[in-house]
Amino acid sequence: MEFSIPMALLDYVPVILFLIGAVILQRELYYKMSKGAFALFSAGTIDVFMAGFLKATYKLLYAANICDFDVLSKIFFPVQALGFMLMGVAMIALLIHPKQGQVLSVAAPAVFSGTFIFVIMMCFGLGVTDFALATYARKLKKNNLVIFFILAFVFSLCMGYLSSKDFSQGFMNYIAEIINTLGQLFFMLGALGLKKAGLKDLDL
Repeated sequence: MEFSIPMALLDYVPVILFLIGAVILQRELYYKMSKGAFALFSAGTIDVFMAGFLKATYKLLYAANICDFDVLSKIFFPVQALGFMLMGVAMIALLIHPKQGQVLSVAAPAVFSGTFIFVIMMCFGLGVTDFALATYARKLKKNNLVIFFILAFVFSLCMGYLSSKDFSQGFMNYIAEIINTLGQLFFMLGALGLKKAGLKDLDL
């Protein structure tokens, strides 16, 4: 693998953008979700953030020749996939039963070397989350935000595709970083737009 310190630092950018968007949505949806659904949503966003943060930290440690703590890289995909799935389940609960939804529980799948199940989990979680947020954007008559969430989903799918490619060359890492940053930027802008449009006061 070929990592540089600037590349590793760039890896923190989409992580921070996702965190900002996630915190905005947590604050806006707190009074609309049941306690169980909000717990799942919060746990999911924390999982996704920590997966990205630890992966970026692994790259930084590796690039700085401090250590090759590759477990931080290996746990990225399963932890992030589980996080997105939890977010998706929480959004389904919100769509079906705003506030009065039942407490849901999800059993974490065993971590193994295969990736297909994680791809399914990520596509499910991302698809449901972005669909639900786009639905609320339409209710608020903010069609531009619908486009933001569609783009966020598309760029995330592109990241899933790129994850199967050879990352031994530096330019592939930069391409992935740019795509990931754009995806999380649209997610954050969409969340900020929902906040400004009055998501907290929207009758779901």
